Amino acid sequence: MRIVRHRSDQGPRLAVLDDEDVLIDLPAGLDLPTLLADDGRLADTADTSLRTAARGVRLDEADLLAPLEPPTVRDFSTFPEHTAGIARNLDPNAVVPEEFWEIPAFYFSNPYATVGPHDDVPVPPGCERFDFELEVAAVVGRAGRDLTVAEAAEHIAGFVVFNDFSARDVQFHEMRLKLGPAKGKDTATSLGTVFVTADELRDRASGTSYDLTMRVLVNGEEIGTDRLDNMAWSFPALAAYASRGTSIRPGDLLGSGTCRNGCLAELWGRYGQDVRPPLRPGDVVTTEVELLGGTRNRIVPGTPPHEIRPGA
Repeated sequence: MRIVRHRSDQGPRLAVLDDEDVLIDLPAGLDLPTLLADDGRLADTADTSLRTAARGVRLDEADLLAPLEPPTVRDFSTFPEHTAGIARNLDPNAVVPEEFWEIPAFYFSNPYATVGPHDDVPVPPGCERFDFELEVAAVVGRAGRDLTVAEAAEHIAGFVVFNDFSARDVQFHEMRLKLGPAKGKDTATSLGTVFVTADELRDRASGTSYDLTMRVLVNGEEIGTDRLDNMAWSFPALAAYASRGTSIRPGDLLGSGTCRNGCLAELWGRYGQDVRPPLRPGDVVTTEVELLGGTRNRIVPGTPPHEIRPGA
């Protein structure tokens, strides 16, 4: 099942895609986390709409929003080659740290920064080295706490493409205090065109994840490509760790972390700061993941930062 969210005359509206990529609206007033909270409700609602509701516009003609507004966003680090590459921005001899294999580390991102798959993205205030991150996020479908990995697999409802835009100069500055990332990740996270239920990917299961090709382009030029099954940690492992000592709830996002060659900062770490320029207004960033759709966001000018000083 593939679910989208679009702008309609009645406001934001969920819709299910039929076999011809045509939107079939679900009843007004529903959101994805609410439907996921009751086992089977999303499937029942979508099936009823496919049988009875009027056909809408085609997917490529719809005014799409992010498929959901997540209550929380955790972004993990699961691709070892990316981890080593980006660390070389600070240490040219950096390798994957031992801790990478001990815990699936993550940071909390900003749910208010969620933008749609085709929305404009402003350069963050004060940022000179703006970047993208090609990822996939699992969407939690059931609430749970202190889950095992096996239990956590039943709590993942589906997946969405995830592009975590990053102000690298701001990020590396704040992380000198051994905190963060925080403001470096605070402006925009673009979610893909569709939410795809986990059963749709069953035949593509591979290793820790799924055999899906991922690619990112800037102004039509391919920057990087990878496969989702190069993740070292599985999505159930991420969900189990996220639930340790706390709760995960329907609609929570669990990002895979950036894939190999999925951002500019990794290339800067491997090949030098001038190998590719940072994003500038007018650039268009496109992400694509097999079966999951993608994003296409234009970079636009942002606002200047207001001065902040100690004691002010």
